[in-house]
Amino acid sequence: MLGVAEAQTTPAPPPSLEQLSPDERALAERNLDRWQSMTPEQRQRALENYRRWQSMTPDERKAARESLRKFRELPPDERARVLQDFQRWNELPEARRRELQHAYDRFQQLPAAQREQLIERFHRFQSLSPEERERVMKNYQRWQQLSPEEREQLRERWKKMTPEEREHARAQMRDRTRRSREGDTGGGDRQK
Repeated sequence: MLGVAEAQTTPAPPPSLEQLSPDERALAERNLDRWQSMTPEQRQRALENYRRWQSMTPDERKAARESLRKFRELPPDERARVLQDFQRWNELPEARRRELQHAYDRFQQLPAAQREQLIERFHRFQSLSPEERERVMKNYQRWQQLSPEEREQLRERWKKMTPEEREHARAQMRDRTRRSREGDTGGGDRQK
């Protein structure tokens, strides 16, 4: 019984040269030294990559070559970051990858100006200190907990404010955050 269960979970070994299609075998024979020095997992991955390449349209192949060219031109630290991101992507559960792909597709369908605005906001968020990012995330969580009616009331109130009133409200929020941080760390004298 254990042997049956083990056989069901163990991946099938990659095919030997004799089991490959004529095109696949020709490619492996042209690179025989490399093929023979590969582990079974590497052979299987190489075969899967070759089959994926063969199934691509000419335009998809052209785009893949261009992506590879751009990748190779990146500085080493940037290439390492891309590879780490790619590895993290592959480690995600399939459901999460689908969810992220759907979000990316929605992002791509936005007008260019709106995409640029979102990217700019992301860069501003990334440039914040960890404390400021935490404050933004807490505010976002509070916003998510509001009812649609409460959100609309806040939007309307914000729209009715003058630029000076908005800046004053922002300054008050920054001041509250600063005081909160000082209170949390026990530093600084508070003015009364």
